[in-house]
Amino acid sequence: MARIEFLFDFGSPNAYLAHRVIPAIEARTGAKLAYVPVLLGGVFKATGNRSPMEAFAGIPAKLAYEGRERDRFVTRHGLTRFAGNPHFPVNTLGIMRGAVAAETLGVFMPYVEAVFVAMWEQGRKMDDPAVTAEVLTVAGLPAERLMALTQDQAVKDTLVANTTAAVARGVFGSPSFFVGDELYFGKDKLPEVEAAIVAASS
Repeated sequence: MARIEFLFDFGSPNAYLAHRVIPAIEARTGAKLAYVPVLLGGVFKATGNRSPMEAFAGIPAKLAYEGRERDRFVTRHGLTRFAGNPHFPVNTLGIMRGAVAAETLGVFMPYVEAVFVAMWEQGRKMDDPAVTAEVLTVAGLPAERLMALTQDQAVKDTLVANTTAAVARGVFGSPSFFVGDELYFGKDKLPEVEAAIVAASS
């Protein structure tokens, strides 16, 4: 089967929503999506892209539609725990490096779950190191070790490499998905991702 990838940044609410839907896709297809942390700020800088809040700031109807579309997705998938983050936008550099650090310590998926919950269910200010440490500790993760590793050069370099490679493959935002070398952008493309997975495995 082709490699299936989910490129994400915790700062994207749509990445959180995709994260919540992915397990059902995995269950239906038997595929396992590889989570790849990238720095959305770096992607934006490299591609000239901006967040919808910035890009559509002068188009109130477009922003309103984005909100309605998100609400429909939430309702369709029963994602009742989703909540906007009052601190948005959050600088995600530290927690994205933390995701790379979590990979090295073998606690990647528990880390991903804890941070997504803190960001998009609890509305925590995850660019505050004290808040991050508390969230990780409550989740039973090695907070002190993880946060120390965010300053490790190898961890920093891996996040940069992930981000650079993503841009080279055509990524311009989060969430992005690859089925083999085929790129799909946005949570609304998840049905196409699932169809591509099924086609690739048949």
